[in-house]
Amino acid sequence: MFPPEKGHTRKVRIFTPTTEVPFAGHPNIGTAFVLAETGELGDKDIPESICFEEKAGLVPIRILQNPNGPPQFELKAPETLTARPFKAVSTIADALSLNLNQIIEEHHPPSSASVGLPFLIVEVRDTSALADIQVNLESFSALLEQGSPPYIFVYTQNTDQADIQARMFAPLDGITEDPATGSANCALAALLSQHSELSSGDFSWWVLQGLEMGRPSQLQVRAQKESGSVTGSWVAGSCVMVADGFIESQ
Repeated sequence: MFPPEKGHTRKVRIFTPTTEVPFAGHPNIGTAFVLAETGELGDKDIPESICFEEKAGLVPIRILQNPNGPPQFELKAPETLTARPFKAVSTIADALSLNLNQIIEEHHPPSSASVGLPFLIVEVRDTSALADIQVNLESFSALLEQGSPPYIFVYTQNTDQADIQARMFAPLDGITEDPATGSANCALAALLSQHSELSSGDFSWWVLQGLEMGRPSQLQVRAQKESGSVTGSWVAGSCVMVADGFIESQ
């Protein structure tokens, strides 16, 4: 975190193990949580909204107070949806160690989609297909050579545990699997809304992510669409403090 421009809360930079990214979901929620918990947003009255400056743009965050537990935070993605179909489906299947018939196009074709950070978003038939995924690094590298983003977000709506069940992989970026990826879920919400037959409306989903890696996370995502175009996407979640400490500079 760094001092912001006037009218904003903080300038925020986000890093994976190998690189800096222009936007991410849960680092923002975690940062907002820490600021609220440590009194950086005020000793008594926490504001209803804050705003972070990031490489992808401004990220507004609503703080939803919970009298029975920690607050919930909802962020709006900094960009509107950009998406294009990704036609190398056989390479996707190889990269995920799936059969071609396990990848479906019920709601959209496999697509490179972004609302601030690009993901290759792939729909699979069911939770069995989701559980079958084993990343093949050689084929994963081939995907990037064909223009795929380095992050693959795979999901199914054929689940009885949530509206959507999902997994996210970025092995070439030092992330074998991520238990909760707000930026990917925002992009998915926008993509599903864009492909909806409704030209306008509010759309929302509960997402279960991280189950297969033993770290289940629940995310609430939504999107708005007006006159055929997605105008915004949001992800909400909460978090808890698991550790704290200090870094001493020399």
